[in-house]
Amino acid sequence: MPQTPEEESLGSLVAQASDHISTLVRSEIELAKAEFRFDAKRVGTAGGLFAAAAFMAHLCLILASFTIAYALAQWLPNWAAFLIVTVFYLLVAGLLVFVGVRRLKGLAGMKRTARSIKGLKEIATPDGDRPTAGELGAHREPVSRDGT
Repeated sequence: MPQTPEEESLGSLVAQASDHISTLVRSEIELAKAEFRFDAKRVGTAGGLFAAAAFMAHLCLILASFTIAYALAQWLPNWAAFLIVTVFYLLVAGLLVFVGVRRLKGLAGMKRTARSIKGLKEIATPDGDRPTAGELGAHREPVSRDGT
């Protein structure tokens, strides 16, 4: 016959609390992993953009710069033609780096995990108030692809 809440022993209440805390900790770890995976993808994309910028700058400066510089040398001194080509490719590489930096600045960090852990710290402090199910993290929204 099931016991009523008044009849439950202190031991069973502690066991239930321990089980709830274990579930909560596992949920927090899963949330942190999900947020980390999302940020890792963005860092990978930005790294790919940086690599593309370096590759483009390398190929363009070696191959296309000679062709364009020799074409410009028909109307300008050789040094001016090569200078124009060099400045142009530096601007293209700089633009790619700028786009990569912008992608990195858009990282959300692990805001939801930090907010949730802060809530746990507040719950764990002995201030006499009993936490509600919502404060214990019983209800969680799934982590979306955009990190919100």
